[in-house]
Amino acid sequence: MGVCSLDDVLFPGMDVRLDEVVFTAEVLSVSAVACGPPPRCPGCRARARRVHSSYERGLAERPLTGKKLQVRLRVRRFFCDRASCRRRTFVEQVDGLSERYQRSSPGTRQWLRAVAVELGGRAGERLCRHLNLAAGRSKLLSLLEPPAVPDRAPRVLGVDEFAFRKGCTYGTVLVDVEAGRVVDVLPDRTSETFADWLRDHPGVEIICRDRATAYTRAIREAASHAVEVADRWHLLQNLSAAVEKTCHQHRNCLRKHTENEAPVVPEPALLESPPPDLPRTQIIERTRHRHADVRRLVEAGWTISAIGRRLNLDRKTVRRFGDTDIDQLLASAHERRPAGVLEPFKPYLNTRFTETEGQVSGSRLFLEIRERGYRGSRQVVRRHLAALRAGTVEPVRTDIPSPRKITSWIMRPREALTESQERRLLEVRLACPDIARACDLARAFADLVRYQRGYLLLAWIHQAETDAPKPMSGFAGFLRRDLDAVTAGLTLTWSSGVVEGHVNRVKTFKRAMYGRASFELLRTRILTQP
Repeated sequence: MGVCSLDDVLFPGMDVRLDEVVFTAEVLSVSAVACGPPPRCPGCRARARRVHSSYERGLAERPLTGKKLQVRLRVRRFFCDRASCRRRTFVEQVDGLSERYQRSSPGTRQWLRAVAVELGGRAGERLCRHLNLAAGRSKLLSLLEPPAVPDRAPRVLGVDEFAFRKGCTYGTVLVDVEAGRVVDVLPDRTSETFADWLRDHPGVEIICRDRATAYTRAIREAASHAVEVADRWHLLQNLSAAVEKTCHQHRNCLRKHTENEAPVVPEPALLESPPPDLPRTQIIERTRHRHADVRRLVEAGWTISAIGRRLNLDRKTVRRFGDTDIDQLLASAHERRPAGVLEPFKPYLNTRFTETEGQVSGSRLFLEIRERGYRGSRQVVRRHLAALRAGTVEPVRTDIPSPRKITSWIMRPREALTESQERRLLEVRLACPDIARACDLARAFADLVRYQRGYLLLAWIHQAETDAPKPMSGFAGFLRRDLDAVTAGLTLTWSSGVVEGHVNRVKTFKRAMYGRASFELLRTRILTQP
């Protein structure tokens, strides 16, 4: 094995002569001279013959042995003797070490570009400090350059929206579904922008999308020959929303059935008649005050947006409080009251209180329910007992599953339900025929999706439109209006799963940039990072 000189270690294969090396505690400073043959003029490519002058330039190199490496390179300036060339002088460059208008080596910029791609500006700057690389966040971000977008679109294109600011501004991400990589990012989600992109990039054959009407309109205008594939996950999500809405509409059926089936439990005399007013809980009072404020501003002629800004509320919340009756809002707020750890044991406590005519201690009741699985404190039991004696306690609410819980039982595969969940779902189906019908239709449609039986879709739509609750028939109507895309989604193997994964990547980039990144910077990071 031959012995390598310091020149070969610092400048391998380069036409550079090492002059001096200076060691300090933090920096390794190297002085060198370029000694290659006369270069060619970058303008006319003629070989230089005369030296104009020389000067020393500083270059930041990659760290060596944990220290910053600073190179002071002396280079020559040459004359261009060709009369037809507009360039009179030019400076020689050392391949792999120096480039025009740069203060760092190509290897250093390659490192910094990799850091910027993976971490962005601020996080990359912190890492560079640990690596002894001189780079700020602005320099790191300036090294990012988006790759060129191919002239032709991929054969299978996935399209979906993402939020720059949720509820306000959105963009569009385009993905090559076969390769699993982002093709381009658009600044909005309008049909005009997407249609222009499709016209400029022909070649798409299959487009995977959700049920956004803007994308559908753009595809019909600019790529009518392409096969549209509705995403299966979004179809199941829309079905779940229809089922949950059905359960909301028929919640009274469950309440009446539970009250009729519940065993008669003796209650204390103080609890025979429920209090006429709702309890003055925090959520009830907040609902009353919010409804009064919204109604007052609506009657004064304020717009929904102005009311939202004044009360710091979302537009949907303002519209709900403006259009809904106060009694319905209070009932909804009362049902959302969280159940404490004592809730399952209140019927037992009320019964024991009645049997003993109130002559029972809180400590004894605490020991009795602790044997039955209670894990709360003794003080909670004493407070409930004091409320029973004062006559201010509310009646124990019947345990009715929430619409969301019922929907989760219906949408889940049958084999994934426990025996208790199956039993409770059966009770719900017996209590309300409409929910039972929605359950049957939902499970049938889920089977169409899971087993890709698109040829049965029209029969399912006909059943839902003729005999189903209103939310389910409305969902069937939406499917009929987008029949070709939904049928393709239930038949072909393509879906928007890989697109949703890239949408989550976009959210990660936004969080890393604190949500303040411009569109161009965000697009560059999305397209640059594999």
